[in-house]
Amino acid sequence: MSKTLLAALLLGLSLSLHAASTLEQFHFDKQQQTDDFRELLGQMRCLVCQNESLAASNADLAQDLREELYEQVASGKNKQDVIDFMVARYGDFVLYKPPLRPSTYLIWFGPILLLLIGAVILYRILRKQTSMKASTLTEAEKQRAEALLKSTESGTPAS
Repeated sequence: MSKTLLAALLLGLSLSLHAASTLEQFHFDKQQQTDDFRELLGQMRCLVCQNESLAASNADLAQDLREELYEQVASGKNKQDVIDFMVARYGDFVLYKPPLRPSTYLIWFGPILLLLIGAVILYRILRKQTSMKASTLTEAEKQRAEALLKSTESGTPAS
């Protein structure tokens, strides 16, 4: 096994162990609270990393958010109350699946809209290319073209 591959495996293992140990620092009295906490960590994104859940992120802000979630769950709040609190404080961006409302329409429908716009543009370009017909030359244009071809073959400039 190459040293690079071994180093990558060890790094990945240490990061996953670090993430697991980070989550193990939170202890609850009830198993339901532990389950709710872990589920919430998976449903919320790190505001710094943006593409990592709070459970997976090693950012300092993610640690602060985990502690905030812990305090909320440990105080006896249910999942929806905790979600409402986090959204009120940090906005819909904290959720991996933001709710469907006018302020999030662009997030939900933006990719589809861009795809449709691209399809319309592509359709128009292809339609324009196929509708372009080869124009027919007049007799004078044909004679001029033949004269140009002959002059380039013979090496003398055409008049």
